[in-house]
Amino acid sequence: METILVAGANGKTGREIIEILKGMPGYKPLAMIRKEEQKATFDLMEVDTVLADLEGDLRDAVKGVDRVIFAAGSGGHTSPQKTIDVDQEGAINLIDQSKAANVHKFIMLSSMGADDPSKGEEELHHYLKAKKVADDHLRASFLDYTIIRPGYLTDGEKSGKIKAAGSLGKPGKISRKDVAQVLVSSLAPGVAQNKVIEIYEGNTAIELALAEF
Repeated sequence: METILVAGANGKTGREIIEILKGMPGYKPLAMIRKEEQKATFDLMEVDTVLADLEGDLRDAVKGVDRVIFAAGSGGHTSPQKTIDVDQEGAINLIDQSKAANVHKFIMLSSMGADDPSKGEEELHHYLKAKKVADDHLRASFLDYTIIRPGYLTDGEKSGKIKAAGSLGKPGKISRKDVAQVLVSSLAPGVAQNKVIEIYEGNTAIELALAEF
């Protein structure tokens, strides 16, 4: 049984990830939470939690962890500095501690546009720059990784189908449920290994789409 640490477990996408992991043989989700009061939600789901802050000491959070999914984010209404603190420096902190703990694979939820932040919408420049710095750090870390860059996230239903490429060339949208499934499907050894993949809704089954990388 492999322990999968989910950073950002209390967010919308994070909760979808936890639900999928719960139903998968061989995986045991570990929800990383920032506040003690968030524990009750996961207790009801019968999911273990670890109390940790991306801006703090993460050594206990990664202890005994086999694989990591980073699905945390500062949110769309926070200051540029908070975005740097969480999406950039928080991610780097978790990457470094995961490496020190010999984590087998690190799955990063990034964003379309992170390859070239200057081409994104002006109000998103600081966010995309933070994601790019974090992604680049992961790629240089010598950890096995997959970086998933979805288009606009929606609260729509799961289709189980996506369009995926190293670069899709234009923005699209995709449900959080499908993004969560892509992240979980990327956990397995050899799947999209050390690849950066852009995704949005499409016509190819997720497992088949990932098998192309």
